[in-house]
Amino acid sequence: QVQLVESGGGLVQAGGSLRLSCSASGGTFSTYTMAWFRQAPGKEREFVAVVNWRAGSTYYADSVKGRFTTSRDNVKNTMYLQMNSLKPEDTAVYYCAARSSITMFTSPTSYGYWGQGTQVTVSA
Repeated sequence: QVQLVESGGGLVQAGGSLRLSCSASGGTFSTYTMAWFRQAPGKEREFVAVVNWRAGSTYYADSVKGRFTTSRDNVKNTMYLQMNSLKPEDTAVYYCAARSSITMFTSPTSYGYWGQGTQVTVSA
């Protein structure tokens, strides 16, 4: 059973930066594809970014491309999301997710392990 714990959320002004972390335990982290999703109030959970198990490939939603960067450290069992040039529309609860797979899925239904989420609020 994989446990995921996000951290690093908070309140930031538009144009600012935050770095989220997702710490994993209970599984073989290096064999999991890891992803970030977010969910704003009244909206469906949406894909943000994904990194494959070797950290050699990443893929981003168009809405964050060029502003967000995801990475992972398979020694520390941790995934990161560096968020720059934040916008008010980035405000959401951010979740990390994991799946034992080499495929970089972008649908939330493809992931079986989830963290509890961390709130990111961007003020105008």
